Amino acid sequence: MPPPTNLKPSVYKDERPAEYFDKFHERSRTKDPDAAYELVRGTLTPIAVGLYRTRAIGTENVPAKGPVLLAPNHFSQMDHFFAGVFIRRKIRFMAKSQIFGPKGLTWIFTHGGVFPVRRGYRDDEAFKTVYAIFENMQGAVLVYAEGGRSRTGGLGEPRPGIGKIALESGVPVVPVAIHATRSNRPWSKFTFPKVTVQFGEPISFPVVEEPTREQQMETSNVVFEHVARMYNGIRDRGWKAVRREVEAKRTKREAEAASSSG
Repeated sequence: MPPPTNLKPSVYKDERPAEYFDKFHERSRTKDPDAAYELVRGTLTPIAVGLYRTRAIGTENVPAKGPVLLAPNHFSQMDHFFAGVFIRRKIRFMAKSQIFGPKGLTWIFTHGGVFPVRRGYRDDEAFKTVYAIFENMQGAVLVYAEGGRSRTGGLGEPRPGIGKIALESGVPVVPVAIHATRSNRPWSKFTFPKVTVQFGEPISFPVVEEPTREQQMETSNVVFEHVARMYNGIRDRGWKAVRREVEAKRTKREAEAASSSG
């Protein structure tokens, strides 16, 4: 799919001082999301499931408890909700710092589990927040593998952030593919794509205290290869065929496990 020609330029640098975001990080490191999370989930679930007809595959691959990193591709501002709507755990989200500003929305973000990464800078505080959530709350954190939203309609390129977190924390990484079947009536403003979210099997990496950028990128590439494989499978074979394949593999594993234990 060729990139759109009417894209607005992105703002990649947040000029506010780093100290402005300290209060958001402090809350995220010490407190779980509160009722705001469930309020937003309840409000947006009908939109995600109804208007976007979102389907999920492999939700059982997300551990029910314990620290875990979710690593999806990113094409829409609704991706937070597409990825979180089928998971009963409260997912914490790393989001670009520019969304923090308006009081009402910022309150919802901070109470709903969102924390900032300062765009245009090396933001170590965002990574410290991720590790604090893993250690203090045994939480689930979502970080986009591409670092930001793809503006071409297809997959972008992985960034080192996922690899950095995976290597420094040692927590399992669940690759996530978010695929949208575009409407065949692009001229209509009231049509929505059909969205499929597939959760892959967790991947674990050995801990590296100070990974080099090359090691970070190598790990990110491994994770993103899984994302791309799932994404392309949905695109090429359709979500029903992929779901059948996933269910068949799970049934086979369960049968083999039952046979070996018997």
